[in-house]
Amino acid sequence: MTTRPNRLVLATGTGTGVGKTWWGAATLTIMRERGIKVAARKPVQSGTEPAGESDAELLAGATGELVRDVCAPHRSYSIAWAPPMAARQLGAPPFGIGDLVCELQWPPDVAVGWVEGAGGPHSPLADDGDTVDLAEAIKPDLVVLVADAGLGTINAVRSAAAPFSGVELAVALNRFDPDDALHHENHRWLAERERFAVVTAPVQLAARLARTRSG
Repeated sequence: MTTRPNRLVLATGTGTGVGKTWWGAATLTIMRERGIKVAARKPVQSGTEPAGESDAELLAGATGELVRDVCAPHRSYSIAWAPPMAARQLGAPPFGIGDLVCELQWPPDVAVGWVEGAGGPHSPLADDGDTVDLAEAIKPDLVVLVADAGLGTINAVRSAAAPFSGVELAVALNRFDPDDALHHENHRWLAERERFAVVTAPVQLAARLARTRSG
């Protein structure tokens, strides 16, 4: 990893398909439109076929970067398996967390750098580690944990947040409906009982990142 962004954010989720990339793209789009220099990195991705926008393409669209800068072509695997498993199935060389970290390259003067993992915190990200190991290696200023807003949210958030003890963490409740009583109660419980910083819309997360990047 070269020049470090002023504010380094690591995004993970309570599981696969929970909305990490949507939150990243939406939040970074808002910040970029406000004149804040942002960049995104997807160290490794899988499931890039069938046709459709990959995670890296969505993030690149939000930041204005080239897709190959968001995720190196040799770290993009077509099979929708955990990345090291997809690589093995496709006959690609094995790789470790250290390889992914060494390949993180940032342009100068980035205010907010967004690094997105794959799956949940303990989903295999490389042959020797997961997103928790990636966090230990890059030492983010903030972990954004994306979770569904409905049934099972509290257990999922508590379980997924546990490995990041000692790191500032924000919970992003995806598809939050303020008129849904369960969503509202989950928000209250996580914020009041569990003491998590909770956001329910990308504009809230963008405001938090813009505020904290300068202190």
